[in-house]
Amino acid sequence: MTIHVRFAPSPTGRLHVGNARIALVNWLFARAQGGQFMFRLDDTDTERSTAEFAAGIEEDLRWLGLAWDSFARESDRMARYARAVEDLKAAGRLYPAWETAEELDLKRKLQIAQHRPPVYDRAALNLGAADHERLTAERGPPHWRFKLDGRRVTWSDLVKGETVVDTASLSDPVLIRADGRPLYTLTSVVDDIDFAISHVIRGEDHVTNTGVQIELFEALGGAVPGFGHLSLLVDASGAGLSKRTGSLSLGSLREQGIEPLAVNGLLARLGTADPVEPVATLESLIDGFDIGRFGKAPARFDPAELAALSARTLHLLSFEAVRDRLPEGASEAFWHAVRGNLATLAEAAVWWQVVTGPLAVPAIDDAAAVLAAAAQMLPPGPHDETVWSTWTKSIGAATGVKGKALFLPLRLALTGQDHGPEMRVLLPLIGENELRRRLNTALGK
Repeated sequence: MTIHVRFAPSPTGRLHVGNARIALVNWLFARAQGGQFMFRLDDTDTERSTAEFAAGIEEDLRWLGLAWDSFARESDRMARYARAVEDLKAAGRLYPAWETAEELDLKRKLQIAQHRPPVYDRAALNLGAADHERLTAERGPPHWRFKLDGRRVTWSDLVKGETVVDTASLSDPVLIRADGRPLYTLTSVVDDIDFAISHVIRGEDHVTNTGVQIELFEALGGAVPGFGHLSLLVDASGAGLSKRTGSLSLGSLREQGIEPLAVNGLLARLGTADPVEPVATLESLIDGFDIGRFGKAPARFDPAELAALSARTLHLLSFEAVRDRLPEGASEAFWHAVRGNLATLAEAAVWWQVVTGPLAVPAIDDAAAVLAAAAQMLPPGPHDETVWSTWTKSIGAATGVKGKALFLPLRLALTGQDHGPEMRVLLPLIGENELRRRLNTALGK
């Protein structure tokens, strides 16, 4: 079997971490088996779908590195959905109904009051041709419902194992709105058939919908794909994640300086027993990927864990991986000198300023002897990584100062910071002339 999966978001907002996890697992599932990954926009909700959101979703996927092999947009396929609708009508699986939202709500309340399940009563099936004409004249075009078989639909889920949905307990779903627009339940199935999707991997909130859609696949004469339903993400306290929480959007994470590899590394492991570790390449997540390792329990997403993983990921990245995001002129030696001290890549600009100047050096009055000796004993350049050790030993021997009293004034004078990368690697990057200027400035000269 050729593995062919899809990620089909609605362009009604930007992607959040829950969406990203679904996209990533689909991508890894396909890549691990030499398959194809499709990016498909479910954009039939014209009231809420926008070109800006569609472009934003594409930007988010590219940021994560999830390249797609094919692309489709549902709004381009309306004629195809219309043909599927006619096929279902001809097969007697679609029927018109005219109830308003208020009438349906009243029916549900009455059923609940009578201790009956709030399932659509199929009253529209009892309408004759004359009723259809009258209701069309009174209320306009109908919406169209799919007549379920009312049976136990079973499948072997890639994550949940043997799964059953009894469609007798469900209302016949509306597939066509009164304005003629098809809804997701129909368009998704038609697309999956036409694009030969082999596996549908999505959140467990779609389990019931899968039971309905399997009947729809069969009614349309299409091959039923395999299904996998991932547990939903919850926050560190176990509460559900809100899609409206802006801090969980990929755009927000990007603005915070979170590395995309850290997002991928965390989301690829959440819900499994595998340890969350930093990775240097997206491809490294493909090796050994097994969707069966995802458990059934909700997976906890902790932004603090992501931030920590992002910093650890940054420390692994090669110069080539970050070259285009570093300050202009930054060298490989600079990157290796500073990367271990960065929480986000944006902080590299601070250290580039430290290295290249100009740098505001504070006057350090209580370490004049150390700084004077340092200026006098500074070896001529160019310097290498051994200079710091030999230089500070000479200063210490000349002044009798050691430990923090020796090293902190030198660091402050040379970098303007009381912490940071090892001085042995920064010294060669700053250069003799700038080092001497900073020492003199710190001495008030």
